[in-house]
This record gives sequence, structure tokens and C-alpha cells, in this order.
Amino acid sequence: RVFLRAVNQFTSVLNRFFLDPKTFELQLWNNYFHLAVAFLTHESLQLETFSQAKRNKIIKKYGDMRKEIGFKIRDMWYNLGPHKIRFIPSMVGPILEVTLVPEPELRKATIPIFFDMMQCEFNFSGNRNFHMFENELITRLDQEVEGGRGDEQYKILLEKLLLEHCRKHKYLSASGEVFALLVSSLLENLLDYRTIMHDESKENRMSCTVNVL
Repeated sequence: RVFLRAVNQFTSVLNRFFLDPKTFELQLWNNYFHLAVAFLTHESLQLETFSQAKRNKIIKKYGDMRKEIGFKIRDMWYNLGPHKIRFIPSMVGPILEVTLVPEPELRKATIPIFFDMMQCEFNFSGNRNFHMFENELITRLDQEVEGGRGDEQYKILLEKLLLEHCRKHKYLSASGEVFALLVSSLLENLLDYRTIMHDESKENRMSCTVNVL
């Protein structure tokens, strides 16, 4: 809780003194995001790993601090404005870690950052595409699922939110929809592959491997 208060102090200082184009400090903002993500994903805050009694006790006394800092990360991302392009693709992995935390409200609040990244790269890269973001998300998703993170609920929510946002966008509706369905399909195959790795049947394992490839 003390640490969370300190991080909240950093957010106000960054917004007040280091956001203006003349005073913007890339490394400082980078450090802030990595610090906040490290806090949010720290094992001592993963409430679902505790017994129900311990979980209730922590929530009653402190609340779910992951949500509090997750919403702050989201707000700080949107505050960046035109500076956002400087954090793509480097921030894709850390934001992915945040969205994979199995807390529904946190996921709903942070998954839309992916669409914002797509839109930002499309508008500011000069290439009218979001290939840097796309490649980084696919690579990092593979690593995270292999590491044990991700679930069926995440796959459904990710596809739903990406499709909702893309379909409303004049230029990203077609390419965005293709990407959302591709990521959802990949995630489904990766989750199947992770599940079947301990299956005795060589045929099942080979079938899943082919699907992922």
C-alpha cells in the first residue's frame, strides 16, 4: 500500500513536469510504466492464488491494488498523446502482461489500449499499417501463453473488444477485423497446445503443433 502511494506520487509529477514536448523524458516515462507493471504483476498481489479467507481479508483491508494501478497505467497511456508512437512496440509486452491478469474489470479497462496502439501506429508511422504492433503482440502472446498465462475468457474478451473498436473505425475496420480474428485463432491454438502437451497421445500433440504452425 505504501509503495502504491509512492507510485501515485510519481504519476502526478510525470504529468505536471515531464509531459510537455519541451520537457518530455522518454526514459523516465518508460521506467514508470515498467515499474507499475512490475508492481501489478507481483506474485504477492495475485489474489486468485490465495485461499478464499485470505483473499477476502486482503480485499476488505486494501482492496485489489492491481485494479487501482492498472487503471492508472491506462490513464497514463492515454495522457501521452502524440508521444505514444515512441512506446510502440516496446510497451506492447508490458501492457499484454497487465491484460492477462485474471481480473475482469482490469482486463476490460486495459485491452482497449491495444486498439489505441494499432490506431496510433496506423496514423503516425507513415506506412498506414500497424505491422510493428502486430508482430510484437503475436510474438509476446506466444511467450506468455507458454509461460502459463491466458485462458478461454481472455480469448473471448480480447476478440470482442478488438472487434468492437475496429468496426467503429473508418480505416481500420477491415484490417483490424482480420487481425482480431487472427489473434483470437492463434490464442485458441496456443491454449490447446499448452493443454495437450501432457497428453499421452502423440497424434493429439502433433495435431495441435500443426495448428499452431
